Amino acid sequence: MGKAWETTLARIILIGPMGSGKSTIGRLLAARLRWQFVDSDARIVAATGVDIPTIFAIEGEAGFREREHRVLHDIAQEDEDIVLATGGGAVLDPRNRELLRRMGEVIYLEVSVSEQLRRLRHDRQRPLLQVDNLRQRLEELAAERTPLYRQTAHWRVRGDALRSDQVLRQILRHLRDLCTGQ
Repeated sequence: MGKAWETTLARIILIGPMGSGKSTIGRLLAARLRWQFVDSDARIVAATGVDIPTIFAIEGEAGFREREHRVLHDIAQEDEDIVLATGGGAVLDPRNRELLRRMGEVIYLEVSVSEQLRRLRHDRQRPLLQVDNLRQRLEELAAERTPLYRQTAHWRVRGDALRSDQVLRQILRHLRDLCTGQ
């Protein structure tokens, strides 16, 4: 891939539900582009010095969402080429949806609830998933968030039947086409 198209974009933002592969794909994409990888949840943890379940326990989801907005706002002010992986609920705040669309190319990593269930069934770190009926919870989150992901994204890729390298190739092809006007 030529460098000409890569310099057209400054930020690529990955959105999608928990377990969609935002961090995995984000790291691969950043390495391929030789850009910095940024995980908004990791930035929140670094800024607070505690993990996300602790933030939820002390401040609730509303407190976490406000911290998330501030971190995204700060990232938007930075002047570096980045691949940003957002938290699954970042799109809940209308301010974030607008901010993300202005920041760069927003790519929605779409996965089915069945695929999420397969990927997240043993996860004990995500506060919103610590429930008795995980499938029902994932379906509720999908019903609420899917329209917001679609509204926010410039482009989307369905990752259910694809390996990480296949999703990466689709994204790279999209970015090349986007920047060369194809």
